[in-house]
Amino acid sequence: MEIFSLTDVSVRKYDSPVLHDLRWQVKPGEQWAVVGSNGSGKTTLLETLAGRWATARGTLRRQGTIEFVANDYSFNRIVRAAAQYYQQRFQAYEAEVAPTVREVLTGRLKPIGTVNEQSVNLPEVDIDAARFEQVTQLLHLTSLLDHPFITLSNGETRRMLLARSLLKHPDILLLDHPFVGLDVHSRQVLREALSQLSADGVTIVLATPPSELPDYITHVLELDNGTVSKALPLSEWLSSRTELPATDPVATPTQEPIAAFGPPGFTDFDYAFSLRNIRVVYDRQAVLDGVNWDVKKGEKWALSGPNGSGKSTLLSILTADHPQRFANDYDLFDQKRGGKGKSIWDIKQQIGHVSPELHLYFPTDTPVFKTIASGFFDATGVYFRQLVPEQTEQVHRTAQLLGVEDLLNRSFSKLSKGEQRLTLLARALVKNPPLLILDEPCQGLDIAAVEKFKAVVDAVAGSPERTLIYVSHYPHEIPGCVTKTLSLQHGKVVERTL
Repeated sequence: MEIFSLTDVSVRKYDSPVLHDLRWQVKPGEQWAVVGSNGSGKTTLLETLAGRWATARGTLRRQGTIEFVANDYSFNRIVRAAAQYYQQRFQAYEAEVAPTVREVLTGRLKPIGTVNEQSVNLPEVDIDAARFEQVTQLLHLTSLLDHPFITLSNGETRRMLLARSLLKHPDILLLDHPFVGLDVHSRQVLREALSQLSADGVTIVLATPPSELPDYITHVLELDNGTVSKALPLSEWLSSRTELPATDPVATPTQEPIAAFGPPGFTDFDYAFSLRNIRVVYDRQAVLDGVNWDVKKGEKWALSGPNGSGKSTLLSILTADHPQRFANDYDLFDQKRGGKGKSIWDIKQQIGHVSPELHLYFPTDTPVFKTIASGFFDATGVYFRQLVPEQTEQVHRTAQLLGVEDLLNRSFSKLSKGEQRLTLLARALVKNPPLLILDEPCQGLDIAAVEKFKAVVDAVAGSPERTLIYVSHYPHEIPGCVTKTLSLQHGKVVERTL
C-alpha cells in the first residue's frame, strides 16, 4: 500500500490554479525530495499532502499520521500567537514573558496578555519523558529548554518547530525548505537528525534546492509550473539533470531600469555609520558585546557569523528597530544616532532593508504594487499618502528590474515564497536609498533567481555613492561587488577583512 497516492490531482490556491493533473506515488521505505523553480508548486504540494488545501480534481490517498513543518512560523498558530509583531524579538520585556522552549514543546502556553498566572489552568504534560529527552537531544535543544523561544536564532527556532512535530510520533514528516537560513553547523545537525529519523522508519518528504539533497534521499520529484516533469529514483534523476548555462540570460538584468535608479538622492555624508562599543543585554546575557564597526560611504560589506551570533540584533540597531539603540553610541550618516531632531522615520528613509523577520510579519493581504510602494514610507504594506507620478513610475521600474511586473495586481499572499521575497527586495530598492541592508535576501529563491538578484545588486549597489551590508550563510549568494567582511561570534567581532 502506498504512503501517498495522487491520481490526476489538481489544486487551486484561493482563485488561482497551482497544481495540475499530478500523478505520483510514495511507497514505504522511500524518502523523497521535491525540487523545482520558484512558483512551481513545491510548498502547495506539501500543504496539500498535509490536508491544508483541498483537491479541486482527482484523488489523493494518504496512510499514517502526518506532521507538516513550515519553513517559518507562518503556519504555526500557537507560535505565531506568542509572536505578534515584527519588533517583539528585540524587546527585553517580551523576552521575559514569552514562553520558553520547554513550554512550547509541551504545549503549556499561557494566553497572550495573561495578568494573573494563577487564573490559567495549564494542561498536564502528556509527553513521555524518555521520548522528550530523546527528541531534544537529537536536535541539540537540551541546553535551550529554559530559554524564551523568541530569543532563539533562526536555526534554533527551526529545530524547535521540528521537535514539536516529532513529539507527536508522526509516520510521515513533510518539511518545507528546512535548510534555508541555517548556518553550516545547524544544517549538519538537521541532516543528521533527519537521517536518523529515516533510519527509524519515518517517511520524509521535503522541498529543497537540488544543492541541499540529504544523503538519505532515495527519490526526487521535480515540478515545473505545477506539473510533474520527473519522478525518479535519485540516481536516475541525477543522470537526467541539465545544468543552467553559465551565460543564462536570467542573470543579466536589462540596463534601462538600472539606469533609471541613478545615484541615491542623499549622498552628503562620509560614513554610512560608525558603531562604538555596541552592547545589547537580555537578562544579564550579552547578545552583542563591544562591537565596533566603521563603514564609509560606498563600501560593500558582508556580515557573517553562525546562527545566534548577533547579526540580526546588530542590524536592528542600524534600522532603528531595537529599543536598546538609545543606550548605545553610534553615528548614522555622520550624525549622532541619526542626528539631533531626527525621527526613526528620518533614519529609515535613507535605508533599504529586507530580512527574514520582515518577510515573516509582512501583511499578506497587501497587493504587490502597494507592497513595493510602501518602501517609500517604510510602512509594512499600509500607507496613507498619495503617490506622485514619479513614485508610481519608480514602482513599475523596480518591479521590472526584479521580474515581478506581472504580479503587481496580485495579493502578496497569493505569491510563492520566492515571489514574495523578490517583491520585498523590490520594496527595499524602490526609494533608491544610499544604504542597502540585505539580511539573507536570497532565502527561498531558486538558482536562476539568485543569480539574477546578484546581478541586480552588483549593478545597483556598484555605484560609489551606495553602501551595501549583505548577510548570507552561503558564499555563492554574495554579490561580486562585496569586498569587505565583518564576522561575529557570540556577539563579538572575531574577524575583519578589509
